[in-house]
Amino acid sequence: MKKDQRAVKSAIAALITVSLWASAFPAVKYLLDYYSAESILVFRFLIASLVLLAIIVLKKVKPPAKKDIPLFALAGFLGIFLYSWLFISGVNTVPSGVSSFLIASAPVFATLFSIVFLREKVKLLAWFGIILSFCGLMLVTISQMSGFVMNIGVVLLVGASISTSLYTIIQRKLTRKYTPFEAAAYSVLFGSLFTLVFLPGLIREISTVPLVVNIIPLYLGIFPAAIAYLSWSYAISKARSTAQVTMFVYLIPFLASLLAFFWLDERIALVAFVGGVVIILGMLISGLTKKD
Repeated sequence: MKKDQRAVKSAIAALITVSLWASAFPAVKYLLDYYSAESILVFRFLIASLVLLAIIVLKKVKPPAKKDIPLFALAGFLGIFLYSWLFISGVNTVPSGVSSFLIASAPVFATLFSIVFLREKVKLLAWFGIILSFCGLMLVTISQMSGFVMNIGVVLLVGASISTSLYTIIQRKLTRKYTPFEAAAYSVLFGSLFTLVFLPGLIREISTVPLVVNIIPLYLGIFPAAIAYLSWSYAISKARSTAQVTMFVYLIPFLASLLAFFWLDERIALVAFVGGVVIILGMLISGLTKKD
């Protein structure tokens, strides 16, 4: 009975987490009518850092070891600063629903990097899943082309996907020594330091933006960027296996597309949607061949 309760609690926490992450796609798209990508980036992570610092102090979370600081800084640069800048800039020219499918290809790149850097062995069926996901990625890319001209937003979003894949590899190393929350929280804090280069731009822009609009970056900083890490850590801690939780990540593109439809009246082209489904299907095939 207790195991069933733990499984339900884990599933609820995971669903809350992926819903918060999915909401970031249309929220960022909406904000780009008022702020530059750089200002959204620094605004969001200034708020996230304050929330995470408060949690770290209240929960008395242990600080990172000095020898691990360079690794946390690299994780913050790749997974927070670079990923978020590429993601926000890419969403500027690509519908948020389509963007979510492109970002969803990250596990494919993570698997490839795991083979190269971690010497992980991959079964033949997993390779089929990887190839299938790349076929889906090509379909999504084609759907965003104008004639034979590549949409630069697609390039930026694929770059974001690669960046967060490298971040995932670093996180795997960090979570051997730290809890999932510690690894994520300190990565966010270090990544936030890099965003401060854009602070002057935010100061100039914020005075020209309606006060009510600033609720959105506050939401992005508190919920998808901070609270979501807490709920994700909780979901993992209550789950029987990590795989049971990570499966929920595949819902993000569909939830993001649904939110974008109702909030922004966005519609995804059939080719893009089919490509997105193929990406997810390929990742499912690849993921199911791995041991937890």
